[in-house]
Amino acid sequence: MSDFYFGGDVFSELDRVQRHVSSLFGNLPSSIRSSRADAFPRLNIGSTDEAIHIVAFAPGVEPASLDVTVDKGTLTISGERKAQATVEGARTYAKERFTGSFRRVIELPQNADADKVEARYEDGTLSITIGKREASKPRAITIQ
Repeated sequence: MSDFYFGGDVFSELDRVQRHVSSLFGNLPSSIRSSRADAFPRLNIGSTDEAIHIVAFAPGVEPASLDVTVDKGTLTISGERKAQATVEGARTYAKERFTGSFRRVIELPQNADADKVEARYEDGTLSITIGKREASKPRAITIQ
């Protein structure tokens, strides 16, 4: 038998502890996988043997307001999403849609080739493809 007794819901207690620890560290992300819940635009990142693929979900952003740069091993996506027109004289009770300037910085792997970057914006989605260096691609070795 155990002398340990816990009278409450274990999962709610773990959630409480996690929130407390997060507040102590200012909700700083340790990597892209643990970025802030309110980060904009939201990202999907993956790779193939040929390239790194980044998809940024940025609905309501004009393509002309987007800026994508690669410098010193980081990819930066920045821009601005303008507020939509509101009804004149209406009071706002809740505002869940992000508006304003944004910036996301993604650390790229060492095999990313900054000279092979393509970006395309369509239907609120920014797709970025970054080629990999030839030396990092898998190759078959002939056995003699």
